[in-house]
Amino acid sequence: MNRKYDVCVFDLDGTLANSLKDLAASCDASLALFDLPGHTLDEYRFFVGNGILNLIKNAMGEKAEDEKLLRSVYGTFNMIYEEKCLDNTHPYHGVTDLLTTLKDSGVKIGVLSNKADDFAKHIVGALFDSSLIDAVYGQRDEFPKKPQPDSLYAMLDELGCERERCLYIGDSDVDVITAKNGGVDFCGVEWGFRGYDELHGAGAETIVRKPGEIADIVLK
Repeated sequence: MNRKYDVCVFDLDGTLANSLKDLAASCDASLALFDLPGHTLDEYRFFVGNGILNLIKNAMGEKAEDEKLLRSVYGTFNMIYEEKCLDNTHPYHGVTDLLTTLKDSGVKIGVLSNKADDFAKHIVGALFDSSLIDAVYGQRDEFPKKPQPDSLYAMLDELGCERERCLYIGDSDVDVITAKNGGVDFCGVEWGFRGYDELHGAGAETIVRKPGEIADIVLK
């Protein structure tokens, strides 16, 4: 079968998996333990995407200027999220079928997330059969967070893929910029946390509404 891309690299939260409820619940529980106010689910849509520490900073607001308090809330979140990260998190409808179609067609699959590496690997391993995923990179100390492209480059090296043969898929402006910085093609997904307007505003030229549309793009 002819294909336009050899590797598809997916963002995790808001792209492959709907994890917002567990992120929000874990953050609210952490804030409450320090008598800090919680937030609505819609507010959390715009707090996530730049790593856990930035999620906590966004949720704490001005209180995050207290470095000791910030570190305490951050540590508490990690403990709570370790227990709650799979309570409500699930693949978006059609995603598993998409991954299966791509793999059956010889496409390699990578997952690239700003979520801590241990959490990213744990969640991907729980939600998807290991045969579907070739590489998972969460946030690691040796790489700067997305939208810097260093981790993307490392993943493509591991998978033996040139940049022009990679399609990067995500749901936020961070993902759009990651693809631009990395010199790879991009496809935005409307079903994620941020939606069409943010993707379009960040410069995404290709945006899909359903996972199956990605297969149509890749397998030309």
